[in-house]
Amino acid sequence: MGSATSRITAKVMGRLRLASQGLLGGPPGESGAFDSVEACVRHMTAMQAQDLASALWAVGQRVPGSKASDVRAALDSGVVVRSWPFRGTLHLVPAKDLRWMLEITSARMVRTMAGRHRELSITAEDVAHCRDIAGELLAEQTGATREQLFEAFEENGQITKAQRGVHLLGTLCLDAWLVQGPMAGTEGKAAGQQLFMPFEEWIPKPRKLGREEGVAELLHRYLRSHGPATLDDFSWWTQIPKTEVKAALGRIKDRVVELEFEETSYWLSPEAAALLDDGVPGSRTLLALPGFDEFLLGYKDRSLVLAPEHAQRVVPGGNGVFKRMIVAGGSVTGTWARSGTGRTAAVVAEPFDPGGLPPAAARSFEVQAAKYLKFMAG
Repeated sequence: MGSATSRITAKVMGRLRLASQGLLGGPPGESGAFDSVEACVRHMTAMQAQDLASALWAVGQRVPGSKASDVRAALDSGVVVRSWPFRGTLHLVPAKDLRWMLEITSARMVRTMAGRHRELSITAEDVAHCRDIAGELLAEQTGATREQLFEAFEENGQITKAQRGVHLLGTLCLDAWLVQGPMAGTEGKAAGQQLFMPFEEWIPKPRKLGREEGVAELLHRYLRSHGPATLDDFSWWTQIPKTEVKAALGRIKDRVVELEFEETSYWLSPEAAALLDDGVPGSRTLLALPGFDEFLLGYKDRSLVLAPEHAQRVVPGGNGVFKRMIVAGGSVTGTWARSGTGRTAAVVAEPFDPGGLPPAAARSFEVQAAKYLKFMAG
């Protein structure tokens, strides 16, 4: 890396991550910004999406000129799906990649749930029974909401209360029997929900990768889209054992660059590493990112971009609910909130600095706020 490494700071590392994630106008080495929702999700490989509204805006920040309806349309068309490929957490993923991802990660997730399944009296026979129930229902209609599936389970003697139904349904998705498909609707109980579809019907031509090849591809795509990142970050992100991760690194080492920072090895794409030669852009960039964005949640160690003393401001009480973030110059510098709906909707900055946002930053935040409201209304 030459003398450029002597100028690396935590903020520079953060800006490299912004660049890799396509938050500075497109990923390094590409001709421009992402031109579609599908291209964005394919580059990111997986984008945290347990809160759908946050996931919509996470894509919106990476696809210039897009609207929330564009992301919903990608879900409706089936090119992007929302599933549980990693850590039992919902993510947006390219539809054609979901099956091989699940073949790598689902067995471990099922094992981690075994104790809870015993508490809920869920057996393999119960899962098979619910698979048959869902199959009969979906043979009669195109897609089913969670409530419709739970009603069918209950009618056939499968209790769904106390999270039992959630675990049964989740297991069917991890086993690639069901997958969340098109949006169920935009109003009432259907708002934000998706219809569950038969997996093979919704994703008829999935890619096929063996485990070794798949882990290597996951690692390469993760480092390109999230680098600089550590092997520990990736192992946490996917829950793939560290021994497999190290073996995968050997398969892709000629396609990534190692960068040492504070006596720790980070990896990133050659294109992102090349930014160090002329100065990493984004020092004056301010972004209003959603809660749960990959810029923060895509790493085991988040201290590079979020000072530990401010962590409670982003995740109050450590309850797993992440507030929307203001990111300036590669660091999380505050949070923001939305109030009201429709014409009364407003966006309010909550900077960590008690003195508030500097004038230039305040103007940038106003631009971001307007962009967000326009995106969500579209």
